[in-house]
Amino acid sequence: MNYNFHKSLSVLLFALVLSACQKNELQLQTDSLEILVNDRGHIISFAHIQTNAQYSDPSQSSPLISIRSNDVIFPPDQSTWDINSQIIKLFYESPGIEVTVTYREKGSHITFEVSEVIGNNPIDIVLWGPFATTLQDVVGETVGVVQNPDYAIGIQALNLKTLGGYPTHEDDTEPSYNIFATSTYVDVADSVNVIYRGQTAKHTPNGSVLQAYTRDRSKERIIPVWGHEYYVAPAFEDGGVIGSKIALFGTPAQSVLATIEKIVLEEGLPYPTLNNEWIKTSSLASASYIIHSFSENNLDEALELTKAAGLNYLYHGDPFRNWGHFDLKEELFPDNWESMKRAVENAAEQGVRLGVHTLSNFITTNDPYVTPVPDPRLAKVGNSTLSAHIDASQTTIPIDDPTFFNQMQNNNLQTVTIGGELIRYSRVSDSEPWQLLGCERGAFGTTASSHEAGSEISKLMDHDYRVFLSNQSLSEEIAIRLADLFNQTGLRQISFDGLEGNWSTGMGQYGRQLFAQTWYNHLKPELQHDIIIDASNPGHSFWHIYTRMNWGEPWYAGFRESQTQYRLLNQDYFSRNLMPRMLGWFSMTDATGLEDIEWLLARAAGFDAGFAMVTSPDIVRRNGLGTEVIQAISNWETLRMAGSFPEEIKEKMRNVNNEFHLVKLSGKDYQLYQYHIETINHARITRQPGEPVWTDIRFDNPYHEQNLQWVIHAPQDTSIRNIFIEIGNSRAIELDIEIPSGGFLRIDGNGIASLYDSRQIKLHDIEIPADRLLIYSGEQRIKFDCSFQQSTDSTVRVEFKTMDEGTMISI
Repeated sequence: MNYNFHKSLSVLLFALVLSACQKNELQLQTDSLEILVNDRGHIISFAHIQTNAQYSDPSQSSPLISIRSNDVIFPPDQSTWDINSQIIKLFYESPGIEVTVTYREKGSHITFEVSEVIGNNPIDIVLWGPFATTLQDVVGETVGVVQNPDYAIGIQALNLKTLGGYPTHEDDTEPSYNIFATSTYVDVADSVNVIYRGQTAKHTPNGSVLQAYTRDRSKERIIPVWGHEYYVAPAFEDGGVIGSKIALFGTPAQSVLATIEKIVLEEGLPYPTLNNEWIKTSSLASASYIIHSFSENNLDEALELTKAAGLNYLYHGDPFRNWGHFDLKEELFPDNWESMKRAVENAAEQGVRLGVHTLSNFITTNDPYVTPVPDPRLAKVGNSTLSAHIDASQTTIPIDDPTFFNQMQNNNLQTVTIGGELIRYSRVSDSEPWQLLGCERGAFGTTASSHEAGSEISKLMDHDYRVFLSNQSLSEEIAIRLADLFNQTGLRQISFDGLEGNWSTGMGQYGRQLFAQTWYNHLKPELQHDIIIDASNPGHSFWHIYTRMNWGEPWYAGFRESQTQYRLLNQDYFSRNLMPRMLGWFSMTDATGLEDIEWLLARAAGFDAGFAMVTSPDIVRRNGLGTEVIQAISNWETLRMAGSFPEEIKEKMRNVNNEFHLVKLSGKDYQLYQYHIETINHARITRQPGEPVWTDIRFDNPYHEQNLQWVIHAPQDTSIRNIFIEIGNSRAIELDIEIPSGGFLRIDGNGIASLYDSRQIKLHDIEIPADRLLIYSGEQRIKFDCSFQQSTDSTVRVEFKTMDEGTMISI
């Protein structure tokens, strides 16, 4: 910037004179919030107009704008204002800088925008706030809203270059951090480490702060990025700090979303809808879906599965032959995008919408952006020059400077580019003359060739998924190509997995948001609505585009155990950030039972959260209870999406230790039962002759007198037989049957014992006299024993259960 500020002293004197002629405080108002700005340019009051309640934190200053100049952050020293032209002038004495802010008072919010900067010294950052409040009950770190039970104050960035948060990192990545806080949903004795994603709002000792900033990117910088100490962040022209713009608002807590919706509409922010309702309030935003690698040829079978589960979305987890150009796998979609278009149209005729999983700006090594001629816009860590001529076969490459090449953290493909050739190297020499050693010439299908001394050689940025990444120009092109895919095919669901790949632009969350916004802006207008969007990570501005987030993966443990606490902590995150809730991905296998599925479905109902079910028609067929499992999903999800579960029951369902069973009666009526369950793990032990080897428990039945139900799970490594159960020291049951390894025996309330193998296939039924199963209300003793057919350290898991009289649930 070229500043002209040689008369800074006279301007400051003028400011003092003008200040003496005006009130000492500028009063700004919305329908519900009053803000006072003092003559130092600091906000000194956030007050609820109707109640006069004060929410500013007097222990911490709240500058309207702080600036960073020559690596030092300065709050304003003086301010003046003109209520007729609606401007505020902020003066920063030490660097000799004046910033003009234009403001507008509106019913729902107040906007502030940097309209002019004057001064001899450069500004590389303008920082809105941090604005300190006493509100701390709910801190929405991503959406930028802080609340107590009665009132909320929020900040909204009004363009992409205004980033939510604080410039903690020079690469503008938005930090996640943990604090010890009470979780609403995780059942622990004390507190838990709650994950916070971003810091547009952030906890403080006395409350919270709201903050946003804009960086001047007009000059190239070398900064740390994603495991690299030295990374070239190219210059990017977006007008710099001029135009940085925010909205501040305050509202009764129950009106937060309604207020943000007004801001979105008035300020022209993205406003996607589902069935003509804003995505952040639409019940359809938490719609569950099936994940299955369908093809054009087997689509009808996948659609039948989706409809049988009562769902309307079918999602392909891995459809692409390459990432970058997003060509589809030929064996699945022989006519590429045209095949997908036909599949989308076929599905739509049957009331199902199709979606795909993407890796955002990840670029596979088989993509045309890489081979046979690499695109010059592949993201580069940095450059050097060849210190000597090399021929096409040389495996030692002389370079002038090793700085960007010997950073081995997050250096997965170890690839450089010279002209149209990619070269992989093993290592960098330890001393001068600097050389890349052990090189593979013409890597990834490019052509090895000779290169002259002085030629530019660049280290490419990559990721451990064995992919390259893009600079900002290529990110924009990839986002547009991805939008073209949706425009041409009519796909209606996407997940921007790997969205953090756009850190390769050197602009952190700004690069990430530019990618998503570019994609959204290039969709056909009708596709900007009735489309479901999620991603690998959120963001403040991105909050307006994405429908929901769906974190939680099924690959790490059993059906109930995989990332359970993480999934529950995410419900805290979704709640405090005013987002539809999701439980993540779950995997239905040959061995997934009805109890596990209903455990999930009860959580979904309790949190009003959707989920993804990874399965296939083949898996459902192989699972002996597959049809029952799919029907259970349909029953539960029908009631959840209709909003039929009462809040008092949903509260119980949010406890992962509570289990339920839903029975469809007829028409729109269902009966919901809650179980009381106590579990034992019976081990194979050896004791002295005559000493009992059974396992016993004190079972406290909170419900009415009834027949005891149970499920006996054999270990995976041995079958069991000679089942012995005794209830109340008086009613013994001995079953001379063998439960196969991995199988189970289920006894229902009618006295029918059903034997299943490890794939949930029923082998046969046994009838047990009902009088032997009777269990009274209150506490009684239950004993269990069996014989193990092979020597093992595994245990037999037995679930004893009773159930309440049931609650009628109707749509």
